Amino acid sequence: MTHKARYQVTHETHYQYDFPVTLSQQLLHLQARDMPYQSTIAQYVDIEPLPNESFASLDSFANPCLQLEFNQPHDALKVIANMTIEVYERQISPFEQSMAWDSLVDLCRYQGVRQLDDNLMAALPFCFQSPYIPLKHQFADYAASCFLPNKPVMQAAQALMAKIFNEFSFDPEATHIGTPLLEVLEHKRGVCQDYAHFMLACLRSLGLPARYVSGYLLTHPPKGQPRLIGADASHAWVAVYCPYLGWVDFDPTNNLIPSIEHITLAWGRDFSDVSPLRGVIFGGGEHELEVSVTVMPL
Repeated sequence: MTHKARYQVTHETHYQYDFPVTLSQQLLHLQARDMPYQSTIAQYVDIEPLPNESFASLDSFANPCLQLEFNQPHDALKVIANMTIEVYERQISPFEQSMAWDSLVDLCRYQGVRQLDDNLMAALPFCFQSPYIPLKHQFADYAASCFLPNKPVMQAAQALMAKIFNEFSFDPEATHIGTPLLEVLEHKRGVCQDYAHFMLACLRSLGLPARYVSGYLLTHPPKGQPRLIGADASHAWVAVYCPYLGWVDFDPTNNLIPSIEHITLAWGRDFSDVSPLRGVIFGGGEHELEVSVTVMPL
């Protein structure tokens, strides 16, 4: 019997500006993807003030997104995304059946007129560096003990996930979005975004295709205490590609393979591709930002 779970997710973002914003364009990644292991029951986004223009579309990675344009003065912006999501247990083949990691690296290298199947072709852009993920020998060196010759790629990725989990410390005060990954490696501290970016840097520096996944994770309050509204947060993990097995997710922050407690929102090369809300404004001066997330099992 396939296990499944249903969740109500509320993601609230509130900007308060010192001065009125006269023009604003925003891109929202606040709608969940539908996949074989996840389906959307209902979702809607409340926006205050109402935008003058609103366009729903798919980005270059086929993530659902919403483009907003405001051309009337406003000193605050509130976006509340609500979604009801059903998540199913994933069917994953044994990791020892995956291709040897060094054979996959060879397969991903340019070889003239060689024909590539569509799935591998779609995975190749995730082999390269991206705005937040440089390719450095230091990252490949860190992962080397996990990637022995001819080791199945998914077993090696799982070993790397465990190594990062055991050697890094979760510390919300240690980093910010612009902290260089070499500094993250030096101090071995950070949040889920850093864990994901660092694991991706290791995998891509070895020549393997891996992507950044954003979403939510069901958290468990201490025994005997109620679940707090707004106390959750966005989460991030990685996915590794292998022919025949497809994409397999790994959560280095928690050292586990995502299943029915992980809700997938979007994926891309790194955080810059799937930021929940980003855009440009004219005016506003300084601003204060408040974000709250609630993941409630139904």
